[in-house]
Amino acid sequence: MKLVELVEAGDVAGVVRELGALPPERRGACAAGLAALREAISRRANTAEVRASLFAAELGCQVTPEAAASWLLTYRYFKVDTWTVDVLNLHPAAWRAELVARLGERATASDTLYTITEHLVHDTGCPPPASRKFVLAWLLNRANNRERPARVLGGAPGADLLERLRADAFTPKLVPLAVERPGRIVFGRAVWLLEALVALTAEGFADRGELVDNLFADMVRDPPGGAQAAAMLEALALTPAEHARVAPARAALAGQLLGHLLDDGTRVETAPFLAFLRALNSAPAENALLVRDHLALLDRSLPVAAYAQEILTALDESGLLEPDARTEACVRVLLRPEKKLVRAQLTWLDRAIRRDPARADRSLVDMAITFGHRDLALQEHALTLTARHIKAAGESVLPELRTAAERLSPGLAARAGELFGAQQDVDGTPQVVVSEAYADTLPPVPLPSPVPEPMATVTEVAHEVAAVVANDQDVVAFERALDGLVRHAHVDRTALSEALEPVMRHRPKDAYDWVQADLYDVAATVRGDEPRSRVGLLHRVVHLGRTRPSSSFSLAGSMLAARLAEAMEIVESGTQPFLLAVPTLSTGALDAAVLLERISALAGLGITPAPVDLAQALLRVTPTADDEVLRAAGALDSPAGRRLAHWLREGGLPHQDSEPEGWPHCKPPKPASQGWWTPARPGVALDPGFPSAAAALVGPYAGNNGLADPIRPFWVAQLPHHREELMARDYFEPRMSQTGWPRVLPLVAESGGPAGYSVHLAVAFGLIWRMDTDAVVDTLLVLAARGQLDGGLLGRQLEALLNDEWPSPSRAAESLRAAAETGAYATVWTVLAAALPGLLRGTPVRGVGELLALAVECVSRCGAKGEITEVTATADRKGSSLLMKNARLLRDALR
Repeated sequence: MKLVELVEAGDVAGVVRELGALPPERRGACAAGLAALREAISRRANTAEVRASLFAAELGCQVTPEAAASWLLTYRYFKVDTWTVDVLNLHPAAWRAELVARLGERATASDTLYTITEHLVHDTGCPPPASRKFVLAWLLNRANNRERPARVLGGAPGADLLERLRADAFTPKLVPLAVERPGRIVFGRAVWLLEALVALTAEGFADRGELVDNLFADMVRDPPGGAQAAAMLEALALTPAEHARVAPARAALAGQLLGHLLDDGTRVETAPFLAFLRALNSAPAENALLVRDHLALLDRSLPVAAYAQEILTALDESGLLEPDARTEACVRVLLRPEKKLVRAQLTWLDRAIRRDPARADRSLVDMAITFGHRDLALQEHALTLTARHIKAAGESVLPELRTAAERLSPGLAARAGELFGAQQDVDGTPQVVVSEAYADTLPPVPLPSPVPEPMATVTEVAHEVAAVVANDQDVVAFERALDGLVRHAHVDRTALSEALEPVMRHRPKDAYDWVQADLYDVAATVRGDEPRSRVGLLHRVVHLGRTRPSSSFSLAGSMLAARLAEAMEIVESGTQPFLLAVPTLSTGALDAAVLLERISALAGLGITPAPVDLAQALLRVTPTADDEVLRAAGALDSPAGRRLAHWLREGGLPHQDSEPEGWPHCKPPKPASQGWWTPARPGVALDPGFPSAAAALVGPYAGNNGLADPIRPFWVAQLPHHREELMARDYFEPRMSQTGWPRVLPLVAESGGPAGYSVHLAVAFGLIWRMDTDAVVDTLLVLAARGQLDGGLLGRQLEALLNDEWPSPSRAAESLRAAAETGAYATVWTVLAAALPGLLRGTPVRGVGELLALAVECVSRCGAKGEITEVTATADRKGSSLLMKNARLLRDALR
């Protein structure tokens, strides 16, 4: 076939001549051969001439308009050139006009198709497709202004888009079509499209009124994005008459947008709706119809509430807001935590009274809602505004203001009493308040739970193992499960193996460190299952741990790995019928009499306890002064019994202080260096009988890879009488993130041993991080309830961290306020009293005013007295900043 040879040669002109020489039926017969040729060409390298020749041949062989339209839509990305005109001209004008009709809306599927369609419209005189897509393609084509090849008709002359559109023969036909549904043209696209339509309607190509009305109708049907809507409305530049004419559409839009805002969302999610509403620029009379919606928005996120507040303020200033609605707005806003919002509401009330003093009585009662705000500065601001307008309100409002003033911080009570007078009794006589001696309301001291007896059946063991694998946070469940595996494997390993079969279907995820869920591997050993790859690593860690701690895992994780590996060995050898280290209390503590009984039982069977198991038991045993227990221990003659007797006589491990050398410094630097507060990490040498993994927990410190995130509770239970050493050596080591650190602190507070420098430092960090605040506050309160909180130490540590340019004091103030509001004002004051001098000395730390505000409330409630030199010096300075005001309030409260 000659046509194929011409395509292979890349002879476009030859292809066109050959097509012209063939009758239509012969051209149609060549289509199949060309399709096979396309497949062959696509598999090898080819030139632009070959590709153009193939396009020309294939298009020329589509002998019906329907076939040509189908082919163009399939192969719509090729460069239109002179050959395209020649191939199309092989057909009569009616055929070409029908091709335009066949393409219809799909004529805009690519710029190639649009260019061909426009050429055919100009060439045949047929009408252009009357579709949104074609109008949009036309506008985009004119904006791009691509140069057309010779003999390809279309385009328009002009230096810019508007000049080209004015000179375009399509403009009188297509602009009215665009105006019919302008939203479908301009929504989601650059604003210049609308600007072009606005300019063309101004020049008479279409009716501007129709454009405005139809655009708003489209907005109601399918609202555009907020930022674009604002730009579009700016481009539209409505006249006052147009603004009034589209009021129903704008009202409908406003209702829709307010509905979206009622659902609220993040700042990014609500911003488009807010931008759209602002661009609508609804008149006060229009917004008055939506008062209830705007009031509801006052409960939403800050940007949404601020917008609603602006609208309601404008309505009030226009006289279109009912007093009840304004009161409701105050109720919704004045106790919100966002200071900017509250201050704006107070300013609204202040301006309302200035504008109409006759409204002062109700406005001041509304304003007095702020007296219950937790922020002292806002309380004081509201009290100042109330004092400014009290004369305009008259005496009738005083009883309500006196009642509201009862919610003020005690530091402002005297000033409120001067303004409103004393609270009156029913008979009109002043009430006398008799204050009782203050005492903090602290939580009850938590008591550890006893650990249940060993499990009696293999079914119980299987259930407990499954629970630990699913959730490895329960220390008691883990200890009982581990002991249960050892006990029942010793008695009937086959029965235990069968009971464990369902449990083994759910493997735990590998963790960064060793965790209690790795108990799965002990259960697998019982069954003789193929071990996880992690088990080999576990045994290597334990092997290394016999000579030195692992550098790849935390000390606590290495100790856990040693216990698991040893349990596997016990299961395989069957040498020990139970474990010694199972605690008797949920904290991990082990009663000395119980351990004595267990060691005696093993000695009676002639069994030497596994070394890691014995070491963990000794680290857990509670020191005792019980003479009977001490005598019975001394009577034991087994090596393990003698070690227990010696351990109990010595009182267990000596406690080690973690306070850094030289603490507290008399003159801390600003900013303080890290070395000023980093805890010391002492160590005590243990007897050689302690395995290395156990000795590393308390022995001479040789570094630590840090605990995994989040910290697991088993860490605390390994040394239940030495939480201070634990915190010093592990808690402050670097980890992957800070997430979840403080969640373990309540367990530390409930654990045993002195709560010294490191325990308090962990609380100090928690107070300023503002992560897991509830856990930090609980820790502080439990330590206080147990009589173990050193408020002075914690306060000096807070001072050190804040002087080290850690997060703003506002974070510490928020956390300490949460503790104080539980009824622990005196406790929190002991912390603040120690922290404030160093934070105020010299140049006060930025943000310390919020701590002063909290201190005022604590002192006023607990009745603390006594001058603090730095507070007095700050109060005596000139100025009216928040820092100065709060310092003066605290100074006066302490007198």
